Amino acid sequence: MRAVDVMSAPVHVVAPTDNVAYARNLMLKHRVSRLPVMEEETLQGILTKKDIAYRLRQTEPMWRRRPIDRIPVSILMAPNPITVTQETGIRDIAIRMLDRDISGLPVVDDDGKVVGIVTKLDVMRSAYVRGLQARVDEIMEEAVTVNRYHSLDHVINTIQGKNDKLIVVNDNGSLAGIITESNLAFYEYLDERMNLPRKDVKHLRKEEPAGQKRFRYVVEVSAVAEDIMSRPVITIAPNASLQDAVGLMLEHQINSLVVVEDDDIQGVLKRDDIIKEVAK
Repeated sequence: MRAVDVMSAPVHVVAPTDNVAYARNLMLKHRVSRLPVMEEETLQGILTKKDIAYRLRQTEPMWRRRPIDRIPVSILMAPNPITVTQETGIRDIAIRMLDRDISGLPVVDDDGKVVGIVTKLDVMRSAYVRGLQARVDEIMEEAVTVNRYHSLDHVINTIQGKNDKLIVVNDNGSLAGIITESNLAFYEYLDERMNLPRKDVKHLRKEEPAGQKRFRYVVEVSAVAEDIMSRPVITIAPNASLQDAVGLMLEHQINSLVVVEDDDIQGVLKRDDIIKEVAK
């Protein structure tokens, strides 16, 4: 299989001078995670949800004080993106994605014009993946967990350090939710410009929908894990087939599954684990 067989087209794009708020809304509207940045017909860079999640924290102070509707895409985009041709094979695409830690590759024609984009989701939908034979527990990874009351700063530091999905657990270790880069990308930007005073505040929260209420102390400037996590979480048994896992990911439009047996968290199966099987 080749790039032309699995790529998505046409491609939604932004210009370097467009603002980040417009780009973010375009991602949400079309349910995409990356946008090629084009100046006329020339590819200048690529903007991803990861860029929105993390790079606002790393930009100069003059930009961090501005609302995202006043920050140009050129500030946050990754320049000189890696591209593939229409004839690039699916295995080579998977290898490049894993080697460079990227989730999408613009596809260019012989003239260098962008004609499509291949994402990890496109690879997951391919016939190549439908031919893989394995069990979930043969390729799953160890779960990285945070408590539901851990601060946003702790969540960001953990997810950056592990480059991972984070499983959110209750005090007793039971599954509470999951945090992905999407949760951060479309939440954290608000925190950058709120400029809230640092003070301890007390909230009354229920740990479970029908559970006992409990007080907790948090710092108002930072959210906690439960404020940004997704739930309910789609789970799968460790002895399930890889094809069952792929079906669940595509059905629910997610890129990870928490592996659970008898209510105990055994690990996590990520889309990248499946892409690695393609790259072999």
